[in-house]
Amino acid sequence: METTNKTAITVETTINAKIEKVWKYWIDPVHIINWSNASDDWHAPHAENDLTLKGKFKTSLATKDGSVNFDFEVVYTNVQTYKLIEYIITDGRKVKISFSNVNDKTKVSETFEAESINSPEMQRGGWQAILNNFKKYTESN
Repeated sequence: METTNKTAITVETTINAKIEKVWKYWIDPVHIINWSNASDDWHAPHAENDLTLKGKFKTSLATKDGSVNFDFEVVYTNVQTYKLIEYIITDGRKVKISFSNVNDKTKVSETFEAESINSPEMQRGGWQAILNNFKKYTESN
């Protein structure tokens, strides 16, 4: 049996909104397409979500000029409403997202296994940028 130690990277933010709203904006494709991008030259033109055990999430990510696009797909391994989402990305990496109430605000903490192509710093920056977009979108609506 082969074992590998994958680097775990954590990004987090605190959102000025109640946990019920944060949860809804995180899981609803109507909202996901509005925040799931790391920079203004990218967007998520499509998202679908079956937030159940062994359910799937899929989003299409693309540059706005159409030069690059790819699908991001996961299978859920643990879902606890308003608390926790865990999934496995199609490449085998695991992700854990926790939601917690902190003085009527919501802390979102996302830990993911790094891939081996890009540096951990680049990956942390990209995932944090998406999380920052989520915070901005959620607080402004």
